[in-house]
Amino acid sequence: MGKPRIVIVGAGFGGLSAAKALAGVPADVVLVDRSNHHLFQPLLYQVATAGLAPTQIATPIRSILADQANVRALLGEVTGVDLAAKEVQLGARRLGYDQLILATGASHSYFGHEEWAPSAPGLKNLDDALELRRRILLAFERAELETDEAARARLLTFVVIGAGPTGVEMAGAIAELARRALARDFRAIRGHMAKVVLIEAGPRVLPAFPEPLSLYAKRALEGLGVTVRVGESVTDCRHHGVALENEVIPAATVIWAAGVMASPAATWLQTATDRAGRAVVAPDLSVPGHPEVFVIGDTAHVDAGGTPLPGVAPVAKQQGAYVASAIAARLSGRTAPPPFRYRSSGALATIGRKAAVVDMAGLQLKGPLAWLLWSVAHIWFLIGFRNRLAVTLDWTWAYLTFERGARLITGCTRDPGLCDTSAASRRRAAE
Repeated sequence: MGKPRIVIVGAGFGGLSAAKALAGVPADVVLVDRSNHHLFQPLLYQVATAGLAPTQIATPIRSILADQANVRALLGEVTGVDLAAKEVQLGARRLGYDQLILATGASHSYFGHEEWAPSAPGLKNLDDALELRRRILLAFERAELETDEAARARLLTFVVIGAGPTGVEMAGAIAELARRALARDFRAIRGHMAKVVLIEAGPRVLPAFPEPLSLYAKRALEGLGVTVRVGESVTDCRHHGVALENEVIPAATVIWAAGVMASPAATWLQTATDRAGRAVVAPDLSVPGHPEVFVIGDTAHVDAGGTPLPGVAPVAKQQGAYVASAIAARLSGRTAPPPFRYRSSGALATIGRKAAVVDMAGLQLKGPLAWLLWSVAHIWFLIGFRNRLAVTLDWTWAYLTFERGARLITGCTRDPGLCDTSAASRRRAAE
């Protein structure tokens, strides 16, 4: 008889961690992903704001696992799971499994307003980052040509919805890009003319952090010129900008960082879910009634003292390693490991140059020291020496010169209206 087959769906932090932990296990491991690269999502906002190039935070999956003989990588999109037949559906094709790990991540959630998506894109993959970079840079280019003050003000207004780590980091990075990196590049516009607005429905920014760090982050953002508005909910988000309960903010660029929804993996499995669509799993991260199927990362609801574990990289990585150990024990006939328990390594978020917050093992840091720790941690966890060196050099150069070297506008043909600088086009954009 052949070796048992372990299928892993998703090559994010959880799936890749599981695949690497299965090295040497007497099984055939198949890793399926719809992209051919592993993405370091915590630095995705830097690509969106022209701080880094896409190749610096993404690594081909095949090269990561090239030395792992028992792993095969497949490029494909999973569309369902047949639990009875123990098969994963890839369109018209089917892939059998003995053990299955679903690490399919999450996508944007617009809380029932999917019509907002075209006007307020989120940030989950490289395509999203490149689209946002294009919109942000084009806004400056079009503002340079604009002669109508109201239309120019709209072009230079950037609204970020959601003040979690992604929203805070995006708002700070756009403010720095406008006021420092682009300050000398234009003649008709100046950096101080740009307006960055961060909107949060809750009472404070970075709600998962202790309140003193949250207050520091708010002050640091305001020091960069960001307008922070907490306790306000968005009621509409269309081409005109953003509507609040009693106000409309005209803005050409709106970025969504307010919520996520799990992948449809739980629907495939026909199992219980939470409000975010995450599959409710057993203490060993398996699906109730199907011990051969595991769900990890952003797709899984794991109870931790009454609240679910957050959808962050350390959780996914630890879950991937745990599931790999559970499967290895099962295949060798050893005793299963105890239920999964997350060991928190803390939380970090950066606001801008020499400003960050760190909440780690009871230690709360803010300011330059926290920023240095944030920088070192993110460089350390990048995959590959080349990427670590490239990011280190780029960040050092940017720190010394305020320059951002990835300011390329691409993909204009996908949306000719944004690249059309004719008077008629500018009038339509201002309407």
